[in-house]
Amino acid sequence: MDYKSGFIAIVGRPNAGKSTLLNALIGKKIAIMTDTPNTTRNNIAGILTTRSAQYVFMDTPGIHKPQQQLGRVLNKNAYTAMEDCDVIAWIIDITQRFGPGDEFILKRIQTLYKPVLLLVNKIDKLPREKVLQALMDWQKRYDFNEIIPISAKDHQNLDELLNVFKNYLPQGAPLYPEEMVSDHDENFRICEIIREKILNRTEEEIPHSIAVVLEHKEMEEGKLHLMAMVIVDRDSQKGILIGKQGSKIKDIRIAAQRELKKMLNVPVDLELYVRVEKNWRNKEQKIKEFGLDELEQGVQ
Repeated sequence: MDYKSGFIAIVGRPNAGKSTLLNALIGKKIAIMTDTPNTTRNNIAGILTTRSAQYVFMDTPGIHKPQQQLGRVLNKNAYTAMEDCDVIAWIIDITQRFGPGDEFILKRIQTLYKPVLLLVNKIDKLPREKVLQALMDWQKRYDFNEIIPISAKDHQNLDELLNVFKNYLPQGAPLYPEEMVSDHDENFRICEIIREKILNRTEEEIPHSIAVVLEHKEMEEGKLHLMAMVIVDRDSQKGILIGKQGSKIKDIRIAAQRELKKMLNVPVDLELYVRVEKNWRNKEQKIKEFGLDELEQGVQ
């Protein structure tokens, strides 16, 4: 049997379930997940290797109307993945109405002439008849190669989804070593875990304003010592992030330490510092410096 391998770009609006789907397909946490829109900032590859195929899934930032330069960079990351992939997997949240954001993605897809699979996510949230009606409504909007109802959270129809993806992958040898599950290094994943804990524990005004940069990493006497800088763009945000008598940042630090210990399988000592970098999301140089337009981040 001929081997298949290729790139599948998972695209969609913010909070459609892209990262949840990626993690479910790979079977481990590759991308962080929060309820905050635009949690994903970099294109993140999750690699699934089987006996007959290697699937390279690209989790992309949610496509949205940007308010700052950072938003434009995030959209560009998603567009690049769409242009470079073999198959586009457009994931939509069935509980949300078709809106301007969907129209925007649809117009982009129409210019690419690639196989497009529409993944209708969160089918567990609606009765069967409403799911069927939504499928029919979407069918009228574009000549999709396939429309597949799924629940990424409950792993519904994901085995079938893999079989469908395989039909559209080109023949070829594996693109990555069999043991690889992501194209991002350990430093990037450390920063992402810290950012996830911040997003899950802060006020609404904080999430989009933060970046995390790993500044020091050293193994000493069987313990991994880490120092990371959390960047915010206003003084008021620094106060919120640190919390009363440092309670908020301590809570974030302990939660991140706990998950990093589990992920890296070593004791972890994490120090967090907060720095204000005013209006950094509109400064191209700062966006580059904080690793948000490239695949590497933090200490090399």
